[in-house]
Amino acid sequence: MSVYSIKDLEQLSGIKAHTLRVWEQRYNFIKPQRTDTNIRYYSEEDLKLILNISLLKDNGHKISKICKMRFEDMHNEVLRITERKLGYPEQIHALTLALLDLDEDRFEKIMSTNILQFGFERTMLHIINPFMVKIGVLWQTGSISPAQEHFITNLIRQKVIVAIDGQVSPGNDYNYKYMLFLPEGELHELTLLFSSYIIKSRKNKLIYLGQSLPIEDAKGIFKTNQPDFVLTVSTSYPNYKEVQSYVNKLPEMFPAKKVLISGAQVVAQGIQTPPNVMILNKIQDLIDFVEEQNYLKELN
Repeated sequence: MSVYSIKDLEQLSGIKAHTLRVWEQRYNFIKPQRTDTNIRYYSEEDLKLILNISLLKDNGHKISKICKMRFEDMHNEVLRITERKLGYPEQIHALTLALLDLDEDRFEKIMSTNILQFGFERTMLHIINPFMVKIGVLWQTGSISPAQEHFITNLIRQKVIVAIDGQVSPGNDYNYKYMLFLPEGELHELTLLFSSYIIKSRKNKLIYLGQSLPIEDAKGIFKTNQPDFVLTVSTSYPNYKEVQSYVNKLPEMFPAKKVLISGAQVVAQGIQTPPNVMILNKIQDLIDFVEEQNYLKELN
């Protein structure tokens, strides 16, 4: 059973820690346990309760009345709201509850409804991406189990692969050729997969090499296939002590080509980039880059 700090609850629910403490005292709806050093911690059931309360409050329910509701009634009202209201915050809350309950059916319903309403790309950009950022922070701090993180990541991964397969291959009539890979030791593939969707959906050719590829192997494939651009993502590997050295090697491995790199190990880490290396701080940066390259090619 996972346990959560009050900061975890704040990050996931959007309710400030101070407000949670006031509600605890005023309405007595939740009673945190304490460590031997008197630090509050919360159970998974506490987190679900807070998420439900947050969503109900954001949808016009008064906190004084919410705290008098039975959990079952609260849960049913949350389901009703998330099925009726397709706002991004409500859907992120709903996905978080599906994660905590390991509820695949609920996940499928949320994804299908949002893809139908917003389209696949907007669902990924505005719902899945911010949801995964929250989950990533909790996973790194040990507040959710690897099993929970793997559960939701694999479900999303399946959706992205289906979406990629649904894109018509450009054949020989493509704009540019992109080579994508993760560095050796890196297994967090979801960002790379979604990047593949973005690139392919804009009539570009993919050389997708996947997880944990030794840099020398990437170099060899680059020489053989001569892609126009190279994209890699560093979420946990190389570690922070080695990542600058790794970035410095990229121009040597892929000379005279633009190398795009993203991920937690390089974004906002003060990494110095060689002239042909570009850090993508967010997925929108990739979209802008791909579309700009396509536009410039059309002009020529």
